[in-house]
Amino acid sequence: MQKNRKKKGRISPVLVVILLIAVLAAAGVVSFLVQRYTPGRKQMDKNEYFQLSGDTEAALVLNGSVSEEKGRMIQGEIYVSAAFASSQLNSGFYWDEESQAILLTIPSGVMRIAPGDTAYTTAGGQPAVQTGDDGAVYLALEFVKQYTDMDYAFYQEPNRAVLRTSWSGLSQVEVTADTAAVRYRGGIKSEILTEVPKGEKLYFQESLDNWVRVETPDGYIGYVAKDEVSGQQEALAHVQDASLVFTGVRRDHKINLAWHQTTSQAANQALGSVIANVTGVNVISPTWFSVVDNGGTLSNLASAEYVAQAHAAGLEVWGLVDNFNENFSTETALASYSVRTNIISQLVSIAQQVGLDGINVDFEQLTEASIPHFIQFLRELSAAAHAAGLVVSVDTPVPQSFTEYYNRGEQAKTIDYMIMMGYDEHYAGSQEAGSVASLPFVESGIQTLLEDIPAEKIICAIPFYTRIWTETFGQVGVTSEVLGMDGADQYITQMGMTKTWDASVGQNVATVETDTARYTIWMEDEQSIEEKMKLIENYGLSGVAEWKLGFERPSVWSVISSHLTE
Repeated sequence: MQKNRKKKGRISPVLVVILLIAVLAAAGVVSFLVQRYTPGRKQMDKNEYFQLSGDTEAALVLNGSVSEEKGRMIQGEIYVSAAFASSQLNSGFYWDEESQAILLTIPSGVMRIAPGDTAYTTAGGQPAVQTGDDGAVYLALEFVKQYTDMDYAFYQEPNRAVLRTSWSGLSQVEVTADTAAVRYRGGIKSEILTEVPKGEKLYFQESLDNWVRVETPDGYIGYVAKDEVSGQQEALAHVQDASLVFTGVRRDHKINLAWHQTTSQAANQALGSVIANVTGVNVISPTWFSVVDNGGTLSNLASAEYVAQAHAAGLEVWGLVDNFNENFSTETALASYSVRTNIISQLVSIAQQVGLDGINVDFEQLTEASIPHFIQFLRELSAAAHAAGLVVSVDTPVPQSFTEYYNRGEQAKTIDYMIMMGYDEHYAGSQEAGSVASLPFVESGIQTLLEDIPAEKIICAIPFYTRIWTETFGQVGVTSEVLGMDGADQYITQMGMTKTWDASVGQNVATVETDTARYTIWMEDEQSIEEKMKLIENYGLSGVAEWKLGFERPSVWSVISSHLTE
């Protein structure tokens, strides 16, 4: 018998272990790769996404962003706070403390809606304005939509309203995959907010390497894979409901308005001599009215004879009302509905009595706190004045950073013309000498206004005056004196001043030094006026205004008229 015969077909245990480890490793790699590259299917909690704490709340998705503000569900209807409605949707919803009601001014007049007023209800029969348990005032979104240029849709599970008030620059992408997951973040493992079918159009927000940030029609803002949607397409143009627009009573020709400073009836009687050499002007604005106390009482110099004489000369008359009286606080008085109504009723009544064609509002030195009340005053004035066929124009200083709070775009919504007072770049209290109205100063103001106001509503006012600046040697600061055009020329001749054109300011500049002081004038003359008129023409503005009659010389009128062709 043969011993020690080798056994055949046996596998080494070590080799088995090695093979097993290799198989397990490969399986692990495959599992890792599958896990890593397989899109996650976890759904994000919708209430958590919209940060809703209960069924009484509703999310507000405004212009592609989830607002921190929450809507409130009241008996199945969605409401928003009056503060949100006014600040985010339509500032025309104005809470009036005096009457404890929401005031809404529409072209036909002023609506007053107190909380609980059943004269204004939702489709479900609920009051359009209600007071919540927290004491705040709430407006039904359905009611807000009726009077607001706004797209609005309501969705449930969870409760949310999708709102849009801005359509500028909007574009869309279309889903090209059978179904596209909209994820909370850009990444296949991110939680899914919702899924959208092929052909669905999504608002485009931002493009990343492999993802596109979008807003779905029902209010989810998240990310879809770039290869599951088309390229950007321009969104359909938005058309505003014409019934929401104050059409006003604007003229179909360029305006050439001259202010006539009248401080007495004697000044009214001098109208004939004041306009004897005036040509091309089609509106005269006498400074007839001033609010003299916080009750809204007006001082009044209006004259039917003046209006008749102006009309006979081919001039419309837009009576000016100011806030210059020290006993009148614009901030305090205009916060009162009864005071606003008193001012407006007087203006409209007098205008009808004497035959005025318009009202020119010249309220200056406005505080930030007064602006909401001033804008409401303009809304109410516009509704009443337009019903009487009167033009409403408002004077405003050249826009600068420190007057951004004027909210001129909102002012302009209801009025017919905004008149930019293109002067006082340097004024009586200035600490240094300079131009009253340099060309860059005026142009910058026009450009800023055009960001919020259409050119057909803008009139640019130009000065017929300048200042002679005196810088006394050895003293700090400057003094100045106002001169009209002829007065400035006479002063230059008297002082032997040298006059040079400065293209950087668009003016002739005259200067001279004596042993004691330096005297400088930035001239307003035919040449400087023409440069300003070129701006008005080039920017397509609605016209020009001049401060003031009596400071000009006759030759300037032809310069102005030559740039006011239609």
